[in-house]
Amino acid sequence: MKKLALHWQIMIGMIAGVLFGILVSYVGWQGFVADWIKPFGTIFISLLKLIAIPLILASLIKGISDLQDISKFKNMGLRTVILYVISTVVAISIGLAVVNIIQPGEYVSAETVAELTESFSAEGEKRVTAASNQKSKGPLQFVVDMVPQNIFGAASHNGNMLQVIFFAIFFGISMLLVKDEQVKPIKDFFDSVNDIILKMVDLIMLSAPYAVFALLASLIAETTNPDLFLALGWYAASVVIGLVLMMAVYIAAVYFITGKKPAFFLKGISPAQLLAFSTSSSAATLPVTMERVEEHLGVHKEVTSFVLPVGATINMDGTSLYQAVAAVFICQALDFDLTFQDQLTIVLTATLASIGSAAVPGAGMIMLVIVLESLGLPAESLAIGLALIFAVDRPLDMCRTTVNVTGDASVAMIVGNSLGKLGEPHVKNWDDNKEHL
Repeated sequence: MKKLALHWQIMIGMIAGVLFGILVSYVGWQGFVADWIKPFGTIFISLLKLIAIPLILASLIKGISDLQDISKFKNMGLRTVILYVISTVVAISIGLAVVNIIQPGEYVSAETVAELTESFSAEGEKRVTAASNQKSKGPLQFVVDMVPQNIFGAASHNGNMLQVIFFAIFFGISMLLVKDEQVKPIKDFFDSVNDIILKMVDLIMLSAPYAVFALLASLIAETTNPDLFLALGWYAASVVIGLVLMMAVYIAAVYFITGKKPAFFLKGISPAQLLAFSTSSSAATLPVTMERVEEHLGVHKEVTSFVLPVGATINMDGTSLYQAVAAVFICQALDFDLTFQDQLTIVLTATLASIGSAAVPGAGMIMLVIVLESLGLPAESLAIGLALIFAVDRPLDMCRTTVNVTGDASVAMIVGNSLGKLGEPHVKNWDDNKEHL
């Protein structure tokens, strides 16, 4: 009997995890979930993060060295950056349009503001402090941080992914400037490493349905005071509506530019989307995103190896959209009037902040403080503003990470198509892939 496709297995695991988490919340088994179920989800995320840096190094160096010509790299890099900037501006514009139409801040009462402030002010103050430290380093600090002093030190922490990407690009370009016979052993080495890492992805993905069950069951079991979530329903709805519209933009762009049907695109990328939703981390999902885009969407390796790692680091469309909605919502709830010029400031600041936002859970909220400060929101209101949205940040973080990953995949397809590097999938379905394990 033919087994279910991977995305259906993951979907079943997600639904079962949510239902089990709800059941656990009612019967009081939160301790059991924390001790005996959550660790399996944590191990799964750790395994994906374990191979992220080696995969970026191997695939990016291999992809650039395979180009044979620096001009090809320049063309691909320029198109990638332009598309990422355009998609970020579109995402922020959609977020501003939605939040100005719905005006979710008008539905938040003074009592709700007081309750949320009391519950989450401490967490809000932590984010304000972290953002202050980030801002104090200067506007070009992210450029300085991009260049590592020690590649082994950079590769020892997933938060330094941009430094690893810089080294891999520098290394790959240097290989193009050396004679082929001299670099062939290095190319063969990274080819082999890349193939091994992709096989590790296959092995890790065998446990994906069970891992997402553990992740979502523990998330639901740990959720407290759901009434606060209901109080922020209009805000949450504004973010989700904006994210859905942005997802529609991706699907339409892929269809009209590459000719690939929405069903093909969604089926190919859905396992990565579901993992992004479960883990709230673009970095942890990156190995799966690269495997799906290359083998199931048909984008050549030399494109995926550059576009996707860069996208996981600087292209945060879902996060940018969320920052726009959250900034306006907080200002509405606190009766802080915004002019049209203020909203243009949000577009600029959120675009720049998304580039500096780490590909890890919760990083977007730290960048949100920078956006709010650019609007002139009083310092004493920043922690209160973050407290307003902290209750629903994790589920919305899951949604916006899904959009981030989808945006990376769509840009990879568009860049691949423009360079003639978009072909047919290498693996038709997950069952075919499993036969080789």
